[in-house]
Amino acid sequence: MNIASAAPHHANLKLTSRFDLSQRLVALLTRGEAVIGGIGNTNFDLWAAGRRPENFYMLGSMGLACPIALGVALAQPTRGVVALEGDGSLLMQLGSLTTIAMLAPKNLTIIVMDNGCYQITGAQKTTTAVAADIVAIAQGAGLKQARWAADEAMFESLIRRALAEDGPHLIAARIDDKPAVATTERDPSLIRDRFMRGIGTKS
Repeated sequence: MNIASAAPHHANLKLTSRFDLSQRLVALLTRGEAVIGGIGNTNFDLWAAGRRPENFYMLGSMGLACPIALGVALAQPTRGVVALEGDGSLLMQLGSLTTIAMLAPKNLTIIVMDNGCYQITGAQKTTTAVAADIVAIAQGAGLKQARWAADEAMFESLIRRALAEDGPHLIAARIDDKPAVATTERDPSLIRDRFMRGIGTKS
């Protein structure tokens, strides 16, 4: 598939596994890239896929993966930075996409795991289950390099491109509604300090 021209509609995409995509992502991180995992199952599966000191596991507050990742990307412009977010959380902070588009950090990639529901609070539907298209919204916000991953192979191809080329990039994938395979440790100070050491801001 030609990923440069492909623009699959989100309602017609293959449902993939969040844990499988998280494993594929972690396997491609070879240059100390920072990853900011949004709350809930997104960072639970990131934790299970490969524990790295450069991973930050957000606890408690929805929608902050992209703003935090933006701050890290601006503070460390030579380091690749990935925001790993769910559809429900991103919908709470859509304004951050316009700020990211305006500031245009070349080293930032946003990955959205879209299962169309608020999974950990009872699987209530999000608007992406009905009408909203995250990639179309991102493109409208000014993120021209926003794409749907039609399947696992295209997801990997888009990640490779995002890590190798100037961004910002946004990659969205439709995922199933299976629960995470593990649960992140719940120690905010430990998570913060380990991440700060991982990105070299604390000894």
